[in-house]
Amino acid sequence: MTDIILPQLGETVTEGTITRWFKKIGDAVAADEPLFEVSTEKVDTEVPSPIAGILLEIRVPEGDTVPVGTVIAVVGESTGATPAPVAAPTPAPVVETAPAPAPVAAPAPAPSPAPTLVAPMATSVPSGIVLSPVVRKLISENDLDVSAIAGTGPGGRITRDDVIAVIEKGGARSSAPTAAAPVPTATVAPAPVRTAAAPAPRVVAGSRDEVVALSRIRQATGAHMLLSKSISPHAFSVVEVDFANVDLVRLRVKSEFKTSEGFSLTYLPFIARAVVDALADFPHMNASVADTDLIVHRDVDLGIAVDLDYQGLLTPVVRDAEGKRLRALSREINDLATRTRSRRLSPDEISGATFTITNNGSAGSVLTMPIISQPQVAILSTDAIVKKPVVIEVPGGGESIAIHPVGNLAMAWDHRAFDGAYAAGFLVKVKSILETRDWSSEV
Repeated sequence: MTDIILPQLGETVTEGTITRWFKKIGDAVAADEPLFEVSTEKVDTEVPSPIAGILLEIRVPEGDTVPVGTVIAVVGESTGATPAPVAAPTPAPVVETAPAPAPVAAPAPAPSPAPTLVAPMATSVPSGIVLSPVVRKLISENDLDVSAIAGTGPGGRITRDDVIAVIEKGGARSSAPTAAAPVPTATVAPAPVRTAAAPAPRVVAGSRDEVVALSRIRQATGAHMLLSKSISPHAFSVVEVDFANVDLVRLRVKSEFKTSEGFSLTYLPFIARAVVDALADFPHMNASVADTDLIVHRDVDLGIAVDLDYQGLLTPVVRDAEGKRLRALSREINDLATRTRSRRLSPDEISGATFTITNNGSAGSVLTMPIISQPQVAILSTDAIVKKPVVIEVPGGGESIAIHPVGNLAMAWDHRAFDGAYAAGFLVKVKSILETRDWSSEV
């Protein structure tokens, strides 16, 4: 028999909700056949069975939220007889948590690069009540009394709609007292006290306002970015790149490329190829911080952030990018982006990146300061490429003014891992590859 566990669906995902079982107890299941559907704050995805056999047990019913690594089902060999249904045990209560609050002072370096999106929330929740991440965050942020909220979900589970309805009515406020800070006496010198950050202002929707619930991706993105800013001492470096050399080849082959490949050849694959090659000379860019160590990764698993029609970002990963030339990178980036937008990625395709590129230039941005995706140490933004006057050298000596395609490469990086000279050296290397390489051999 084989235990089926809830897989890790991204570095920052700690739990998931089983939204659908495609098989029932006693059904045969083939290897790699979709077995169940799971919903997390990052992605909704179908998860295939790792083996062929008979579904013997379903331990987590539809609608339940459980931590990553939980055994949710058992698949075994066929015995020729249909097994008796096995009742799903009641899952252990989930400790009520909420996204980590903003830091009140400069934090010490994180003891582990594995990010945790949640921390104990102030709102008291009775033991035994199981809530989804979205629901518990709404309850915490609005200081609601969870015991006064009637649940309309399966088994009386409190749903997001239940909480929103309470918020709109302005009811079910928590009566839990707020602990007061101790007051020092006049005769004893108090220890230095960090002043707590002012609470976020409470906003009440008026009759002319529209209330739009933040999606799981929006909430998870905010929590992870806030966490990243508290962990990594962010620094920022930019280089300006002349893409005229890239266009010598790109414009010449774009029609043939579109015909043969079925998609357009953009600047992004050229940048990705230059980044991968530059990482070979600056390996500490392709790393993670763990306690007091820098873990340098031998393989380049390149994350490419993809916009989900303004509803959030997902970052699929090009595995072993260091071994792929321009055309292969173009194909894989296009394939991953297409399947990301149609929500057809497998769990292992959105986790484990060692360096990330975010392509804000496709939306028109000319200079973006991205936030590092933990536990990586750098992220590169490719901003809009526009025509500008540039100074060029002319044959025979001298200089002239020409109109070339120019764009910024902007990078946020972790100052624990290296200093500004190292970061600048990496960016200058990327710039040099783009501006001087003969790209004709790769297309």
